[in-house]
Amino acid sequence: MTLPIYLYGSQVLREVAREVDIEKEEGLKQFIDDMYETMKHADGCGIAAPQVGRSIRVLIVDGDDFAETYPYLKGFKRVMINPVFTYRSEEQIEYSEGCLSVPNLDAEITRPKVIKVKYVNEEFKEMEEEFDLFAARMIQHEMDHLDGILFTDHAAPIRKKMFAAKLVGISKGCVRTSYKVKTDKK
Repeated sequence: MTLPIYLYGSQVLREVAREVDIEKEEGLKQFIDDMYETMKHADGCGIAAPQVGRSIRVLIVDGDDFAETYPYLKGFKRVMINPVFTYRSEEQIEYSEGCLSVPNLDAEITRPKVIKVKYVNEEFKEMEEEFDLFAARMIQHEMDHLDGILFTDHAAPIRKKMFAAKLVGISKGCVRTSYKVKTDKK
């Protein structure tokens, strides 16, 4: 089922998501399927549970659509439950980011080039993996959502000033998207 995506200004996007108790979280597999369907319907490469209104530590990234530009992303898809960084490189890289919850805006964001993440996958197995470049960026962007952080929070101060008025409009639902959206103010 395609879920509405919560827009900038929605309280759920600013909450620190709670850890998932895999034994007790009802309908988790279906929710993950719904998140993935929602992400693909919106032409996204990642989505976190708070973006669809549920403040739990679950994210999905899928780099397959970028495989033509970044061949190493062919077949790259991860579901991460309760992800935690175990390493972040000092070396940083800059790249333009956007977000389904902040449509029609992008900014150059600097993030660590290499990360290691410990998480539980969709088969409920514990994993620890190292990621770099665009894969690392996608994961970091989505992990930020789990801590109530949006990519706009990382933007340069001048860039933040440039899109302040647009953010107010987005928070009021004054934005066009090809997917269902929701705000606290609607």
